[in-house]
Amino acid sequence: MRKWQLTTVLVGIFLLGTVITIYASGEDMLANVHKERQTSIQKIDSSKLMERFTYDTEYNFEYPDAVRGVYVTGNSAGTGKFDSLLNLMDETALNSMVIDVKEDSGHLTFMPEDASEDIKDAATNTIQDPKAMMEELEKEQIYPIARIVVFKDSVLAEKRPDLSFTENGEVWTNNNGDAFVNPFEKEVWEYNLEIAKKAAEMGFQEIQFDYVRFPEGFENMDEELDYSLGDYENMDLNNIKKRVEAVSDFVAYANKELEQYDVDVSVDIFGYAATLEETPGIGQNFSRISENVDVISSMIYPSHWSSYFGIEKPDTEPYRLISEYAKVENEVLGKLDNPPVSRPWLQDFEAPWLYSGETKQYGKAEVEAQIKALYENGIDEFLLWNAGNTYTENVDYMIGK
Repeated sequence: MRKWQLTTVLVGIFLLGTVITIYASGEDMLANVHKERQTSIQKIDSSKLMERFTYDTEYNFEYPDAVRGVYVTGNSAGTGKFDSLLNLMDETALNSMVIDVKEDSGHLTFMPEDASEDIKDAATNTIQDPKAMMEELEKEQIYPIARIVVFKDSVLAEKRPDLSFTENGEVWTNNNGDAFVNPFEKEVWEYNLEIAKKAAEMGFQEIQFDYVRFPEGFENMDEELDYSLGDYENMDLNNIKKRVEAVSDFVAYANKELEQYDVDVSVDIFGYAATLEETPGIGQNFSRISENVDVISSMIYPSHWSSYFGIEKPDTEPYRLISEYAKVENEVLGKLDNPPVSRPWLQDFEAPWLYSGETKQYGKAEVEAQIKALYENGIDEFLLWNAGNTYTENVDYMIGK
């Protein structure tokens, strides 16, 4: 989705011969579209076209030749570290930032105006001046992507246990102490869409949804937890299929809801989801999600794979792992009528939990190996993950190009 020009739409409406008469009655404003002559042209709902202009922002961003980006926390965006990340963009071929708008605990990183009470209660002023941040990004033409963590949300779960999963009357949490909200609940969808719309109004050009899934291992606990199935309760499907339906439906709904904001929609997804028909516990179906987004971002960190693709220790072979994965993803996306852009998440961090001895270090060679593997398989976009936003120096992000 890209910006529409007002003049183009007005001329188009004129050529369609649509006459719109607007009149007022009390406080209501109604539009009467006169009956058109029979032609082969399908009638356009001009009110929907004009609605697209309501949310145009004051910023002007151009989509880069290919997105090459990094993850940025709210803390980094709201402190002096932001300057060092701007310098990284200026000195390298990197050109985009994925900035936390709703982070992993469920807190917003900025204070939105005119929001619902639940959202205001979850808001912080970590990014104290979002407008100044967006102006700086526009000035430097750094492509801004808003990261919104959807169903992993301790804040909303604790406030609204009825929208979460409970066990013996208490909100269930995983081994890390994180709570999730229920993807079957449409109220949870609307809550996150309100945040996404606020991000679009701020000037973000893309909304990236993360944790679009049920908790890991949910298939082993779904019978023990108390939760609503919402509109999916009476579907003639098993629990696995119901979870897939809920997650897939949310993505399709979000994409539709954000059309009028003229932003791209992306989803982060487990890399292994591309290798299976569907993931039985978490409800992710790679193809169905891909059909309803502009960008698919598989998290293919070598450290996050077990023995896969015949590679015993994937973390020690980043080039081979990424190359083997890319071949599988290309095949899956190639079967879709309208495949999204592939923009995987790559690893720029160490994984000491995998090693009893010396940890495999991730530096220039390892980061470049992953990028090179993508390029060789025709994937030109990527994102780098480092939780502390400290990225390897002197990396050639165009290696092999």
